[in-house]
Amino acid sequence: MTFLPPSIFFRNTALSPRSGLNSATNALQRKRDKMSMKLYVGNLPDSMTEETLSTMFSEAGPVASAKIIMDRYTGQPRGFGFVEMETKMDGQRAISMLNGRDVEGRTLKVNEARPQRKRGGGGGFGGGRHQRRY
Repeated sequence: MTFLPPSIFFRNTALSPRSGLNSATNALQRKRDKMSMKLYVGNLPDSMTEETLSTMFSEAGPVASAKIIMDRYTGQPRGFGFVEMETKMDGQRAISMLNGRDVEGRTLKVNEARPQRKRGGGGGFGGGRHQRRY
């Protein structure tokens, strides 16, 4: 069994849980500010590549990743993608710089990406009302 020094049980000491709470909160806030920010980019032209998308967003700050979503059956771009900026500040700067920008005759739509929804599983064959028994 480990015994703690009595000073951490007193509210006014430097080791009290209350004083540590503010520094922990500040540390979390600093970490949250440094966390990356994922952006949704809509209305992309078909000729846009992930490299050009990344280059365009690097004007606002360091880009962690860039992905253009492709149709799984045709292999053609679906017209939107995602860019992950290294910090939230860079993400906000990218939104203000690039939202509404005209690229090859298309007006880009840039905003913070929403979290991905859980999709219902399932699928399968369903098995109708009259299943064969042989």
